[in-house]
Amino acid sequence: MFNIIARKTLTNYCKLYPDAKSSLEKWYIEMHNSEIQNFNELKLRYPSVSIVGDDRAIFNIMGNKYRLIVRIVFEFKAIQVKWFGTHDEYNKINVITINFKKP
Repeated sequence: MFNIIARKTLTNYCKLYPDAKSSLEKWYIEMHNSEIQNFNELKLRYPSVSIVGDDRAIFNIMGNKYRLIVRIVFEFKAIQVKWFGTHDEYNKINVITINFKKP
């Protein structure tokens, strides 16, 4: 099981993007209960995930309408939410340097 830091962050994103709520909740439950050991296994489970520098993964949410950027440390079973937004908003950020900002 993964510790996802912080669930409140996802709850706040659900309020900002209510149409993505069920998809974010599904992602949270799947990842929280996951036994994935490394990025190769993550890619097998989520073929559309993109792996970038700084141990970050980019998930397509709602058929690529939204993007979720997280940092995953498999050794500690920890996932840190870095950013969530629309695909258009995603095109305006640097995925490797974007830092968490309270939504």
